[in-house]
Amino acid sequence: MALPPPWVYCATAQPFDSEMRERIAQHQARRGKGWRTEETPRDISCLIRNSQYPLLVDCLTLWLTNVMLGGMNVETETEALLSAARSTEARIVFVSNEVGLGIVPDNALARVFRDRAGRLNQAVAGIANKVIFMAAGLPMVLKDE
Repeated sequence: MALPPPWVYCATAQPFDSEMRERIAQHQARRGKGWRTEETPRDISCLIRNSQYPLLVDCLTLWLTNVMLGGMNVETETEALLSAARSTEARIVFVSNEVGLGIVPDNALARVFRDRAGRLNQAVAGIANKVIFMAAGLPMVLKDE
């Protein structure tokens, strides 16, 4: 079901270097009219709670990185995100990366991140009405209620 604009693009990326600034510029150029961008590297739950428009959250794995590197409590922040998503009337599309399909990372921080990203993806999928896994540009519907 297509929803009319305006739509809110929740951008979690932070432009720390020129390569990321270029990526962000490319994303912005692809969005057409009707999009309102909210730069929200950490407090997605506040944006969700206060939005009356459809939201595209891009992306949960960058958000998780920001939360972890910001020294925030991942479990607390995840529960706040889930609570906001459960209670809002706004339609939300969460984008996330599946990082657990490859080899086991060679360092502790990367392993902790992989495990937390997996738990985050499971938790969000648990409350979602629809879950689509994209591989090689092909959608695989994992859940459709």
